[in-house]
Amino acid sequence: MKPNNLPQQRYIRLGKLLIVGFLVITASLFFLYPQIFYCELIRLSDFRSDNGKIYFSPEIKPVNHKKLRSIISSSEARVDSFFNGKKSKPIIIVCSNPQQYQKYCSSTEGAGCSLGTPWGNSFVILNTQGMNVDVISHEMSHTELLERLGWWTIATKIPQWFNEGIALMLDRRFVNNPDKIGRYFDYMDEWLYYTGGGQQILELRDIASIKGFFNTSQKQVMLAYMSAGMEVSYWMILSEKDGLQRLISDLEQGKSFEEAYQNAEQKRRAYWFKKLPTNPLRFQDSKKISE
Repeated sequence: MKPNNLPQQRYIRLGKLLIVGFLVITASLFFLYPQIFYCELIRLSDFRSDNGKIYFSPEIKPVNHKKLRSIISSSEARVDSFFNGKKSKPIIIVCSNPQQYQKYCSSTEGAGCSLGTPWGNSFVILNTQGMNVDVISHEMSHTELLERLGWWTIATKIPQWFNEGIALMLDRRFVNNPDKIGRYFDYMDEWLYYTGGGQQILELRDIASIKGFFNTSQKQVMLAYMSAGMEVSYWMILSEKDGLQRLISDLEQGKSFEEAYQNAEQKRRAYWFKKLPTNPLRFQDSKKISE
């Protein structure tokens, strides 16, 4: 073999290895997360779309598309108002039955879910059996936070209780109170109910991961939601109008979630502490303040 052919042979081998590695990784991802691949390939399915943004199951009659679009638009307006401008543009997939919903969401529970990818795409999957403005707003909150912070930050820095707590601020299924203080009181009432008067508490650290938040009984998941709602509604009062924007800005600058979360509420924390009943999830914290 001529010496000049050696580099060429090496490049060919390297190319083959890269191709094989890519195929192995792709197959592994499909095996672990098939729903992401189905969502990415929605354009090649029999779902119908007029604009490439909302895809309707072929079983949903076109006469119903307008009504469903109206519900989605109302949800987008709610997200836009809460975040002071909507930046995310998730692809919305509207399913007509549980089988379709499970295919694209990898779950049979609920009327909506959201998916995000490391390469920047996001999807909101909806089931017509139960979808409404609250469900869609909840899921769009997740994709909005994903758009603003990025997949890596969401995956490594943001505790699940915060992600779900922010979504609950747009979701009025559990607490429907437009007043921030009233919302905190209402979530505290719900929290007291699910904890048996504060006897069975879930600490925030216990629901910081997706597994800790969801991989329990239905009652515990509801308690996780109510704990997240109570804590975040309390934080929204303390951090006041621009708290969420300041937290996002701090995270973009590389600060830890804990530092950004505390910074957002620092200025008015002592003031509101005197006016609000103690957040039971912050008992040790409140004890320090009182001292």
